[in-house]
Amino acid sequence: MNMQQLRCICEVVQQDLNLSKVAKVLFTSQPGVSRQVLQLEDELGVKIFVRSGKRLVGVTEPGQEIIRIAQRMLADSRGMKEVRREFGHEATGELTIATTHTQARYVLPPVIKRFMKRYPHVKLSLRQGNPHEIAQMTINGQADFAVATEAISLYEQLVSFDCYQWNRCVLVLPGHPLLKVATLTLEELARHPIITYDLSFAGRSRMDKAFAAKGIVPNVALAAIDADVIKTYVRLGLGVGVVAEMAYSKTEDRAFRRVEAAHLFDPSVTRLGIRRHSYLRGYTYDFIEMFAPHLARAVVSQALHT
Repeated sequence: MNMQQLRCICEVVQQDLNLSKVAKVLFTSQPGVSRQVLQLEDELGVKIFVRSGKRLVGVTEPGQEIIRIAQRMLADSRGMKEVRREFGHEATGELTIATTHTQARYVLPPVIKRFMKRYPHVKLSLRQGNPHEIAQMTINGQADFAVATEAISLYEQLVSFDCYQWNRCVLVLPGHPLLKVATLTLEELARHPIITYDLSFAGRSRMDKAFAAKGIVPNVALAAIDADVIKTYVRLGLGVGVVAEMAYSKTEDRAFRRVEAAHLFDPSVTRLGIRRHSYLRGYTYDFIEMFAPHLARAVVSQALHT
């Protein structure tokens, strides 16, 4: 058993069993990937993948557990390398953050700017996706931590930290009838086509829950994974946008009018998730504290290792 074999089986799952994609990611050939997988299966005496002819079509039950262990081993291996760098007193390295578009576009920029000024030799990467995708990236060791709303707390492999609460606002074009409403109600909102987030986002579930509690079926005309796309279609006059309040900027969104909607929905919580027992570089702790000042290094470290 070797690390390359472990990388292969983990990447096979990550690339949805597509061996040609695995070969490209790992800078090898497709037969080379197949050979590594078969050698590991022979050594362990179990089949990790289900096959149809030469094609991989699924993961066996023992294979699922083997892959989970392999993911932990690869992450621990990366952690050992980070220990070496940390005690070399080098403020250099890499930091990968998995996050949603809204966080990357509207919340993280000032924190990233401050971090890069303090750590100019750290290579920073953002990997975007929906909350479930970025949680999986972090579990798999592809990111140091994830920032998203609420879904992060659903994964037992992650330690979840509350960062801040937020709610929603409604974006309309000038002259829209909703601007004449003194206090927006769900009934009034439901009279118009709604453009909002995809069902994979926790913020969407809070909106749907509020309508359901009133027995109202909203007309969700279009769902998207980020606020910029929502704004594009609101700008075209196709509906009203329901977005996270931090996705509205007075300076950048002058084409819209903002309608308060926080009283209509339960607040959501943005959370930060880190794989349990991870080893974090000092600069990673610093970034976390810049983002959420109440998450000091001692607080995060204790939670990760208990």
